[in-house]
Amino acid sequence: MPFGLTNSPASFHNLLNDIFADFLDVFVVVYLDDIMVFSSSEEEHVKHVASVSQRLRDNNLFAKASKCVFHASSVQYLGYVVSSDGLKMDSSKVQQILNWPHPKNIKALKSFLGFANFYDCFIKDYSKKITSLSSLLKKHSPFIFNEEALSQFQLLKETFTTSPMLSHFNPFLPAIVETDASDYALGAVLSQPERRVDFISKNPQNFHQIIKGDGIQESRFFSIKVEIFSDLFDKIQKEVWQDKDYKEILKQLERGESVPHYSRGTQAKLLLFKDRVVIPRNEELQLNILQRHHDSPFAGHPGQEKTLKVIKRDFYWAGMNKFIKDYVSSCQQCSRNKKIHHKKFGLLKSLQIPSGPWNSLSMDFITQFPLSNNFDSILVVVDRFSKMAILIPTNVTITALDLAQIIISDIFSKHGLPVSIVGDRGSLFVSSFSTQLCHQLKISKDNSTSFHPKTDGKTERANHILQQYLWMYVSYHQYDWYTWLHLAEFAYNNAEHSSKKQSPFFTIYGRNPSFDSIHISQD
Repeated sequence: MPFGLTNSPASFHNLLNDIFADFLDVFVVVYLDDIMVFSSSEEEHVKHVASVSQRLRDNNLFAKASKCVFHASSVQYLGYVVSSDGLKMDSSKVQQILNWPHPKNIKALKSFLGFANFYDCFIKDYSKKITSLSSLLKKHSPFIFNEEALSQFQLLKETFTTSPMLSHFNPFLPAIVETDASDYALGAVLSQPERRVDFISKNPQNFHQIIKGDGIQESRFFSIKVEIFSDLFDKIQKEVWQDKDYKEILKQLERGESVPHYSRGTQAKLLLFKDRVVIPRNEELQLNILQRHHDSPFAGHPGQEKTLKVIKRDFYWAGMNKFIKDYVSSCQQCSRNKKIHHKKFGLLKSLQIPSGPWNSLSMDFITQFPLSNNFDSILVVVDRFSKMAILIPTNVTITALDLAQIIISDIFSKHGLPVSIVGDRGSLFVSSFSTQLCHQLKISKDNSTSFHPKTDGKTERANHILQQYLWMYVSYHQYDWYTWLHLAEFAYNNAEHSSKKQSPFFTIYGRNPSFDSIHISQD
């Protein structure tokens, strides 16, 4: 590898990656000739450093002792100060930013922003903070460094002195993503309880293909459309202080006085009523929350009672029952796509009640779908105890052996063997192979009554709700149903089941899932 060639650094970096391939991201990080060794204990660190040194020696590579630092609790690495607590900016680099003179031309401004951009992950809403400076870089625009630009330049430099340390991401803690968007900036914060992990900020002009493109172009970037609700905490907190009744309650709580049923939440200092977030008398906020729990793909347009109960898990506002029921009853999509139900005719002998979750399963196929991602059918599996459903895309042409493999990989491997399986009288369920498989596994196989699918009512009900969900969201040509399947499964399992008065998710896990970034806890 001759010196001076443009590909020499890349070749050297590839060499080190090959040498330390089994160490990388385990206890070694390598960038060109900068090698960092990290360990959870001093005893372990000695072994790791010895292993790295031996690997260098074996490959005739040498480290200069005067440039090495050993057994340090924090180190400067690639412009950052890395420690067990997290990541922070190198103070010498920050000092260079603070001493930077205000730019006289575009080249000088580009140089400053290029240097500052290196640390944008430490600064919340970074793109918002440089809008005036970025506008000076536009083509065919005169470079006029006015008072607004100078003020933003000085404010940005000061921001570098107050930016927080970023914590290392802990995969065992819940992750919280907060987002915000405007005409001139997109921002997000990745955090964990009591920890800031990362700030992300972008200029929306980099996404012009999505913003200005037509529906066909948009589909190249998104498989599904997901609406984002940002800064919900700030809006609720701001509005609740504008409500004179709630403002008085907040003042009482701040003075340490007790107010029946009311408390303060530790997250964003929200006002709670019986452990639910209080939403002030602001119809826009109330509608925002309602649409998220009814219209969004995560909700799936549930009925009045189910929508009300899902929202009541986390939120409270005066008159919410009527507000929610009026909205759902006037929903145009629900009116177009939902069927009218009535009481069942005649008597029906119910199956034996299962003794526990995943002991008894119901299975059925929904077929004759347009081809989507090479699938044309859905296998619906319902746990008869919890009512939890699993939706598995498949094909109408599968054999009994294929069905057995699907059930083993997607059901048995995750939830164990059931005691019994209820299926219709389709050829796959009554085949000799399926019968023999159930016999070998000691699983009782029950078939629904011919021409009376209600004997397998749980799966039939799940089928109906799934089809109803897909009618709501799939495209006109219906070729994208596969992309909605996981969200449909979530919506079904998150809704309260009328017979158990709780959601299937709660029955299995003892808690309800959240698609809000609100985790309620009290001071």
